[in-house]
Amino acid sequence: MIRRLAAPAVALALTATLAACGSDDHSSMADTTTATQAPGGSTPTVTLNAADIEFAQGMIAHHEQAIEMAEIALDPKVGASPEVLDLATRIKGAQDPEVELMTGWLTAAGEPVMMDGGDGHDMSSMDGMMTAEQMDSMAAMTGTEFDKTWLEMMIAHHEGAITQSETVKADGSNADVLALADQIITAQQGEITEMKALLQG
Repeated sequence: MIRRLAAPAVALALTATLAACGSDDHSSMADTTTATQAPGGSTPTVTLNAADIEFAQGMIAHHEQAIEMAEIALDPKVGASPEVLDLATRIKGAQDPEVELMTGWLTAAGEPVMMDGGDGHDMSSMDGMMTAEQMDSMAAMTGTEFDKTWLEMMIAHHEGAITQSETVKADGSNADVLALADQIITAQQGEITEMKALLQG
């Protein structure tokens, strides 16, 4: 089950800076964003490199679609099974605060929450993202057909999130970003195992 981030973690996460950004920092300033409150202010400093920023922006969009999928499953009209309802509730409950956390990082760093599509980034092409047509088709299903399709799509969606998390672990710099990536990998791998077992009956 996805572990929720406690409320204090948001504040703590916003205060963290990477120790390696001191004397041993070889990254260029162009690839690093730092937000610092004026002296006497209360807003903490957030240091994000390009990989951290791309991860947060991409994962926000990724999580938002997973939350939308969860909300579809929770709609009584589709008649989802108790197992799918339980999963959907847990996914929405865990990923909502993670979206808030990542939004806070980007805002504190002075970065846009949404990735700039003009830079060649297409959210729909990210690993695991569903097309609008796939989402509409799934939402029109009911019962066991819905359960099977939802589980298959959510497995693919989780696998995409794991890929994004592994990428930032290789290239990211912010300790809190890397910790969230680890959390996403662990939680979503566990849920993939759970969903595959449900598909096998």
